[in-house]
Amino acid sequence: MSRISTGVRAGLVFLMLALLPASVSAAPFAAFVMDARTGQELHAQNADTRLHPASLTKMMTLYLAFTAIERGQIRLDSKIPISRNAANQPPSRLGLKAGQQIELRYLIRAAAVKSANDAATAIAEGLGGGSEEHYTTQMTNMARALGMRNTQFRNAHGLTQNGHYSTARDMTTLGRRLFYDFPQYYNLFSRRSADAGIANVSNTNRRFLDSYQGADGIKTGYTRAAGFNLTASAQRGQKRIIATVMGGTSTAHRNQVMAQLLDAGFNRAPTRAREVRPAPPQYMVEQRVRRSTEVARSEPRQPAPAPFTIASSSRPAARASTAPGVTPAAVSNALRAADDNRPAAVMQASARPARKPDGHAPAVVATKSPTDIAVEMAIAAPPSREDGAQGLSSSARPARKSRSADEVSSLSDSLRTPGAAFIQTTPPQPETVSLAAAPVAAPGETIILASMTPSQPEERMPAEVVSRISSSGGKNWGVNVGLYRSQGEAEQVLLRAALQESATLNDALRRVANTNRGFEANFVGLTRGDAELACSKLTARQVSCDVLHP
Repeated sequence: MSRISTGVRAGLVFLMLALLPASVSAAPFAAFVMDARTGQELHAQNADTRLHPASLTKMMTLYLAFTAIERGQIRLDSKIPISRNAANQPPSRLGLKAGQQIELRYLIRAAAVKSANDAATAIAEGLGGGSEEHYTTQMTNMARALGMRNTQFRNAHGLTQNGHYSTARDMTTLGRRLFYDFPQYYNLFSRRSADAGIANVSNTNRRFLDSYQGADGIKTGYTRAAGFNLTASAQRGQKRIIATVMGGTSTAHRNQVMAQLLDAGFNRAPTRAREVRPAPPQYMVEQRVRRSTEVARSEPRQPAPAPFTIASSSRPAARASTAPGVTPAAVSNALRAADDNRPAAVMQASARPARKPDGHAPAVVATKSPTDIAVEMAIAAPPSREDGAQGLSSSARPARKSRSADEVSSLSDSLRTPGAAFIQTTPPQPETVSLAAAPVAAPGETIILASMTPSQPEERMPAEVVSRISSSGGKNWGVNVGLYRSQGEAEQVLLRAALQESATLNDALRRVANTNRGFEANFVGLTRGDAELACSKLTARQVSCDVLHP
């Protein structure tokens, strides 16, 4: 009976809250109450109406900053340069100066506690590569990944701007994610004051934190277009309620409505409930694969040679010049004349080398093909004067060289040696030398010299280089995160754990071992320190794990 009366009272409270703001609020009013343990809706009023979130925006600004820190992209002690744009933001402000550099930890404290607009802008520019617009695009993408379907960000501080909106449901969802995804930073939202480096700042939400039992956050917001907004979280016993109010008429009215919403939420939420932690956000991770492509070096450009595929060509006309030279007609006539005089060619002997001490002279062997002799004779002869009919048929012998009787005797002996070349040493008088016979191409017969078309170089495909993690160098430790009934379930758990602890598990390999007991979900390729650190962080998130020894 008492349970029924409690439910009736809670229903009346929600009905009263639904009617009250409609008459006193200048800005559109919306509210949403959630059981933080399960994510179950307890109350909703205009919960999906797109409204101005004001400084509730900074919850997402800080969520992305916490994400970057945990993933190792930046450190709390990293110094952020302050731009003129950040320094010129309207109040509420920390008082930053253009050109100043300040640690990220102080900017986070100023944005979370004082709701400083200049600090929020500096965070966005520092983590967005100098562009607040780039950072707000990431904020919107993260909102989609968290299930915030009716949220879009245009700045990092929450001042009124076209296209910048959210809903009471989405902001409550974001408040729950801050509590579960970053418990190590969540205590910032319950601090009454904080050291922001250049000044001590007070919490804009301190009145509600001091007045409501169990309240420990999260964020306030106000603009004229938005009204007085608040996303709050409170815990009593085993229950935790998160709620959002948008469009309050004053700070006192907003805090009063929030207290009534939280009270009604605690009354309606069951005492015992199975905690359902939100799944890690489905990040759109860009997998970068380095590709090694061979780039040709630039060389000085030269005129491309003409293609050398020669099949046949007409014979050139006889040269009018009487200067010594070789023409195709001369070569043809010489070969034709050689064909008519078949006797083997006899070469004039060259100077014999000096006799060796042992008295034996080396044999002189002179062997040349008939074609070689014909070409040599053609080169030595003048070109034809008419039409090529008179070719080179003979040439005068060189002058006789006197030799001693011993040299003549030695040459005679060498001529009688089997295999020695026929060498005439001392001709009695100048004679003509007949060219050796050689096949002569018939008139008009095509002579194919060569095909010199350069071959095309083989096209090389770019080499793809994919970095893989080595298990050597002491990275032979691992982390086991449980035993599961299916491989898909094990892989899903590994993915969630990797996203939750990306700073330590980002480089680890995920392995699912099929055993007789089930499928083991393991991270491998870690050092001992990384494995122990990752396991301790997962344990803090109430994820069971064991360190795997090598």
